[in-house]
Amino acid sequence: MAIPTNIKTLLSGEVVEWARIEFKGTWDPAASLKTICAFANDLDNWGGGYIVLGVEEENGRPSYPLKGVPVNKIDAYQKDIYAKCKLIRPAYAPIVGIETYQNKQFIILWCPGGDNRPYSSPKTMARESRERIHYIRKTSSTVEPSDDEEKDLFNLANRVPFDDRVNYQAEMSDLNITLIQNYLKEIKSSLYEKSKTGEFVEVCSDMNIISNLPEYTKPKNVGLMFFSMEPDKFFPYAQIDVVQFPEGLGGNDIIENTFKGPIHQQLRDALQFIRNTIITEKIVKHPDRAEADRFFNYPYAAIEEALSNAVYHRAYDVREPIEVRIERDRIEIVSFPGPDRSVTQEGLKNYRVSNRRYRNRRIGDFLKELHLTEGRNTGFKKILNALESNGSPKPEFETDDDHSYFISRLFIHKAFLKEEPKRSQKGAEKEPKKGAERRQAILELLEKNPTMTQLMLMDRLNLSRKQIQKVIKDLQEQSFLEREGSNRNGRWIVKR
Repeated sequence: MAIPTNIKTLLSGEVVEWARIEFKGTWDPAASLKTICAFANDLDNWGGGYIVLGVEEENGRPSYPLKGVPVNKIDAYQKDIYAKCKLIRPAYAPIVGIETYQNKQFIILWCPGGDNRPYSSPKTMARESRERIHYIRKTSSTVEPSDDEEKDLFNLANRVPFDDRVNYQAEMSDLNITLIQNYLKEIKSSLYEKSKTGEFVEVCSDMNIISNLPEYTKPKNVGLMFFSMEPDKFFPYAQIDVVQFPEGLGGNDIIENTFKGPIHQQLRDALQFIRNTIITEKIVKHPDRAEADRFFNYPYAAIEEALSNAVYHRAYDVREPIEVRIERDRIEIVSFPGPDRSVTQEGLKNYRVSNRRYRNRRIGDFLKELHLTEGRNTGFKKILNALESNGSPKPEFETDDDHSYFISRLFIHKAFLKEEPKRSQKGAEKEPKKGAERRQAILELLEKNPTMTQLMLMDRLNLSRKQIQKVIKDLQEQSFLEREGSNRNGRWIVKR
């Protein structure tokens, strides 16, 4: 069975983080079974990990020259791997692949996060041993969990991340073999050759994008997101809206472009559009020196990372698009909902963020294989570095107390700022003022259109999301406004 990456990629550590790879010179059941169990538990929803047999390890990195697995031991190792994995409870088996590299053979165990957490394995391989441990990964080590960590693990039982769930409304025909082959070819997976001649279902099973049980074969959500021609058929508003406001918020001139399709393709298309139509370079020559200053209104690398993070971390069961709002002096990338609770508003202000748990454990792996996003907890650093290198102002990252949204705000380079014309008194009168007039304006709009979203209210009233949320909260507390139904499909009820 092949794996959906290649050993060269694993040895580089550039796509899959070192903490998710364990190198072993030989098959050691006592140690490796615990690591398989820990990857299956996937406490932080990182997507599991890999064990590479035939590579000695030194300080968590592969040691060269590579050793390889003797050809005469490969079959015996595989049989023992499957036999020992039967000791894991509930049942779990990694995906085992044989890879050839530098004329040597290697065994790779792909251990994706399991569907039936928590998993346990024996503490020792001794026959009389009855003690079982719910092993977890901490950085690059396999350890026994603390009491709190074990509680967290049990709380995750039967809570499979949305991108890794089976989609019972979809059929295998909704997965497109051409999209799958293009992906496998691009990442140089050994599965590519198999995809041209092998069974379609078997290839999908090797990629872990379907649930292949005796009673049914159904795609997983992540498979539909990347390898369906119309993912929005299953995930409404799984799209990127790039909205330009040449006259500023509240102006009459609005230019909107929507990007749909497989999520990696819509990301690439949206980024290409922004690069071609939004990003501008300015060259300033100086009489006293030969070198000119060159800078951009927005550095592409910062936009690329911010938008890729939005695609990675948004919730695909929330019917809201990712919106890229382009104003005269800034770009805002808005996604729903907000980050994990471990991310604090204070941390966002100080650019000190370490995400404790990930919403989409599979999407990140696919995006990293395609080099569309960086490793975990590296996005802020890349954005900050790109802005600093361009001489741009520092960004802002925003969420609310309920973590219901996330905004990445990038400001234009000061050399591109122009003096804005004063707003006419007539236009100013149309803007609701603070307090009672603002509340009245929102009540009137919601009374006319009870399904209006916060984004719609922001556009109509030229207010920020914080301002809208504060007014709505006040109106609800004063019993002037009620919410009926869910955030996704509900409606507002205005009480006079």
